[in-house]
Amino acid sequence: MMKAFLEGNGQFVVDVYRTQYTWRGDKWLEQYPANDGREHQSMSQAKTDPSFSPDFAQYDVVISNFGWKAAPWPPATQRKFEQYMQNGGGFVSVHAANNAFPNWLEYNKMIGLGGWGGRNQKDGPYIYYNDDGELQRDMSAGQGGGHGYIHEFTIQVRHATHPIMQGLPSNWLHSKDELYNRLRGPAENLTVLASAYDNKKYNGYGRHEPMIMTIDYHQGRVFHTTLGHGEAVYSDPTFMSILAKGVTWAAGTNHEGLR
Repeated sequence: MMKAFLEGNGQFVVDVYRTQYTWRGDKWLEQYPANDGREHQSMSQAKTDPSFSPDFAQYDVVISNFGWKAAPWPPATQRKFEQYMQNGGGFVSVHAANNAFPNWLEYNKMIGLGGWGGRNQKDGPYIYYNDDGELQRDMSAGQGGGHGYIHEFTIQVRHATHPIMQGLPSNWLHSKDELYNRLRGPAENLTVLASAYDNKKYNGYGRHEPMIMTIDYHQGRVFHTTLGHGEAVYSDPTFMSILAKGVTWAAGTNHEGLR
């Protein structure tokens, strides 16, 4: 869906890379075949694909939705991606990508905040807004990551002058989605662009959680959104507009033909 949308606006050229092994992916492998000439297998347990090694350097930006319980990338691929980012690459973390790779230190620095996978106070502070609109860095003990019931919720802009946020209303009603709470991590060079109130009515945590953010990682730029659970969200024009702007920002350029 992201590939079709991004290429549909004429600004992007998108290649898709998939590991040979997909955890519990029977339905998805059939519905979204890779058509890359490789044999792909659905696995009952996550398994690292030793051959997974995209040439990151040929791309302006990398988008990931490797998610919960994703198998680690091969160490050499991790180092190659770190070098790509440190040298000025762009990265976009969508929804459950912040669940992935809890033991990869540099990845956690890239995404700024993450959840699940055993993340806790050792990984960094909780980041959220209090009711006075003050950003909190909370080092209290506790697990990282959670969400209540899927529901519509209001997004509140926190950084209206940022290029990704320009042209948006100060708040808007977002499609039914998971509202991630209690994310924590290094949160270095992180700017929260928008947040949402995690209402206890929907089994939430009762505070204002970051939904859209950017992270400066060495010379690289990261756009991170916690939004994006389920196909319906990808029919939401506001979300898709923000995603496209975030990809463009992370790439560091506005020219046509981005890869």
